[in-house]
Amino acid sequence: MDITENLISYMDKNLPTYLQDWYGKVVISNLDIHKDKVIENALHMVGLVKLSLRGQLSPEKIKELAYEVAHQRLEAKINIGEFVYNVNLGRSEIVRFVTGSGISIEQLQPVIENINSLFDEFLYHAVKKYTQLKDAEIQEKTLFIDQSHKERLTILGQMSSSFVHEFRNPLTAVMGFVKLMQQENPGMKYIDIISHELTQLNFRISQFLHASRKGVQEREAEEFALEDLFTDILDFMYPSLVDADVNVVPRIDPTITIRAHKDELKQVLLNLIMNSIDALRQKKQNRRLMIYSKIEAESNVHIMISNNGPAIPPETIKTIFEPFFTTKELGTGIGLFVCKSIIEKHNGTIHCSSTDEITTFTIVLPLYAPTEEEDTSLIKVEKA
Repeated sequence: MDITENLISYMDKNLPTYLQDWYGKVVISNLDIHKDKVIENALHMVGLVKLSLRGQLSPEKIKELAYEVAHQRLEAKINIGEFVYNVNLGRSEIVRFVTGSGISIEQLQPVIENINSLFDEFLYHAVKKYTQLKDAEIQEKTLFIDQSHKERLTILGQMSSSFVHEFRNPLTAVMGFVKLMQQENPGMKYIDIISHELTQLNFRISQFLHASRKGVQEREAEEFALEDLFTDILDFMYPSLVDADVNVVPRIDPTITIRAHKDELKQVLLNLIMNSIDALRQKKQNRRLMIYSKIEAESNVHIMISNNGPAIPPETIKTIFEPFFTTKELGTGIGLFVCKSIIEKHNGTIHCSSTDEITTFTIVLPLYAPTEEEDTSLIKVEKA
């Protein structure tokens, strides 16, 4: 009988001793639903060792057992480190086991190398399969969570839309009577402030309606000068700019003419300027708001709104355009989400960059960018 058969015969006769020694050292959780299969898997592993010694082991046999055990480990919900430890313990025990066979260490050297190679390959396939299964499980759970989150946002949007519609009716009436009071009593104290605050409140309500995609009447795109739009916006924001002691530096190219949905673009720019004012309030002095526009490569309009307020952390920049994300104590988290939706509707982009010196929101609108509702050019820029 050759060395291989002598060794296999020795292993068969002393198998209970090996299993007892190994089982006494392995780590098995009481919560492991497959703990009854530990000995069975060990026997399968010994069977692979014997096939390997005889040169009859195929890679498919190793994968078959590795994949089966990987599924068991996933179902057991036990740390994979425990499994790796037990497999390596089994490797050490079987090497110690065969060295007690009486066969010289020189003759056993290729056998030990064979055993190590088998265990390495088994571990590789088992851990790889376990990782694939775990990733798929996590992805499935993530998709479920995302879908649930979207459903909750839809319900919240429907509820918000209903509430905002109910709120807007009396607000419209109040705004109408305030205008009448302004006309009849132009010198009335505080009436301008009340009118301004009501207009801003109406603007916030419009944001909710855009976010819920209800109550927004699509209008035809119109052609207007970008400079005129900013003049209207800054006039409207003048009380807030004075109150926050903000120095505005507008550098708007007077030759740029845009064809777009004016009210929607105005809403975007208003929101960015209001956010800038809120950020600048955190500075004690030298509060500056910079507005700049240019044509880039004769194909895009770039609008930059910058402030020298505190820097926005990188992790926050990644999520500021997400719905309902806000760093403000009383913020709604829909302003920048609405801005992004409107700009993307115009086939443009919006992004934010921030350092300790300056924070900039950059809007890029293409020269020719029809919306979903139009087949003709929505935005065009003309140079005088």
